[in-house]
Amino acid sequence: MSTVSSAVTDFIHLFYPHVCAGCSSDIITINQELCLRCVSQLPSTNFFEQRGNPVEKNFYGRLNIVNAASGYFFTKYSLIEALVYELKYKGNKAVGLEMGKRLGTLLLSSPYDEVDLIVPLPLNARRLKKRGYNQATILAEGIATVWDKPVVTDAVIRNVNTETQTHKGRVTRWENMDGVFAVAKPSLLQDKHILLVDDVVTTGASLEACGAEILKVPGTKLSIATLAYTI
Repeated sequence: MSTVSSAVTDFIHLFYPHVCAGCSSDIITINQELCLRCVSQLPSTNFFEQRGNPVEKNFYGRLNIVNAASGYFFTKYSLIEALVYELKYKGNKAVGLEMGKRLGTLLLSSPYDEVDLIVPLPLNARRLKKRGYNQATILAEGIATVWDKPVVTDAVIRNVNTETQTHKGRVTRWENMDGVFAVAKPSLLQDKHILLVDDVVTTGASLEACGAEILKVPGTKLSIATLAYTI
């Protein structure tokens, strides 16, 4: 029976190849998104094990956080850039879930255990409709499959559909975030320790603006986790 199953899998793979999201190698099983070579090359930051890591320092004096960290380094033309591109622009939600699971594994052994719930950084409704999903939500759902915390997607909203921040300077990014986020359902957040999740942190302007609104809710505490950190 296993021989028949293997033959069927090989036949399907011939016409609908399942390839690695990082390097496009077809030496990969159907339930994997990354080949072993790419997994071994993921540029881990080890920030979840470091107090006062660069992500935490990025928010010093700007946002009252408990913890902040990123799982991997993001550089131009890198494996992580390719994976983020697959998730955000190629509709590859499977790779987002896979990387979310890896982020969740890092969180399991981190000082984030007091977190009550996970909030993905929200997208504006227009961009969400166009893309069909929020990449931060996909990552959060991946985290939740290995780290048993509820994901709340409707407590915080994005009022303004800002232009892409990719090519903007630090000051412009902060100015671009003024009044962008709002808490729609404060009762879901009150007296909770919230983990705010996004894909990549550069200046942290979006996370800062969203986190500041969350912290206006009585009794809230805030931590931040992103898949990648730009260097």
